[in-house]
Amino acid sequence: MIPSLLIIDPLLTAWLQEDIGRGDRTTDGLRLGKMGSGQWVAKAEGVIAGLPIAGRVFQLLNTQVEFTAMVAEGETVKTGQVLATLNGPLNALLTGERVALNLAMRLSGIATMTRQYTEKIADLSTHLVDTRKTTPGLRILEKYATQVGGAKNHRMGLDDGVMIKDNHIKAAGNIQAAIESIRHTIPYPLTIEVETTTFEEVKEALKYGADIIMLDNMNIALMKEAVTYIQGKNKQIKIEASGNITLDNIREVALTGVDYISSSAPITRSSWLDLSMRLK
Repeated sequence: MIPSLLIIDPLLTAWLQEDIGRGDRTTDGLRLGKMGSGQWVAKAEGVIAGLPIAGRVFQLLNTQVEFTAMVAEGETVKTGQVLATLNGPLNALLTGERVALNLAMRLSGIATMTRQYTEKIADLSTHLVDTRKTTPGLRILEKYATQVGGAKNHRMGLDDGVMIKDNHIKAAGNIQAAIESIRHTIPYPLTIEVETTTFEEVKEALKYGADIIMLDNMNIALMKEAVTYIQGKNKQIKIEASGNITLDNIREVALTGVDYISSSAPITRSSWLDLSMRLK
């Protein structure tokens, strides 16, 4: 789902203000008053994400600009393929070019790497989910890109759900104290997830009512043991694996029987997908 314009427009406006500053010295100096057209072209193979959002950049500069996507979100494209066409005032096309392209290249890079991860486990019931390791100010769009690539979103922010991590456990004293204290403060729909690194922590999280148990940085043997134990006690509890997930090991982790695998890699390690705009 593409985020609402109520969220997107202020972000795009701020980025345009950052780039334009006191004025586009080059384009404004050309004193262009005519209309023009152009194309967006892929300079590398990958998964496209963010074209409707990028098109909005030009609309904010001039409502006369027509940005027409030629490929669907999530479509894999080849080098040289036309992605979109543009028509409108030339000054708007030139001034908005860099912000729009930067955004689409960033999101498409994330979608491309996410697709590589999800394809490794596409035939299994385990789902890939993203994390909160995102670029400040870009989270909602980076998480949109992981969805386009085939992943599911983990919590968007701290208010979406409870995740009791190692430092929370240290601050509270132990897992029991953390769960019991938080359970009295959260609204009904929220779930409580507990990060565990040992089998003893798994048993404690299960005993005191965690809704989701994360197996963090466990080896495969310990992970299998934990999954078998949790499922034997309560099949309703969801199990998430996390920590050092790579393209080489994600399938092996999924085969342990976990419900979810969380990884920051599609966002933190992806490269931009190279795109360009060519005016006619």
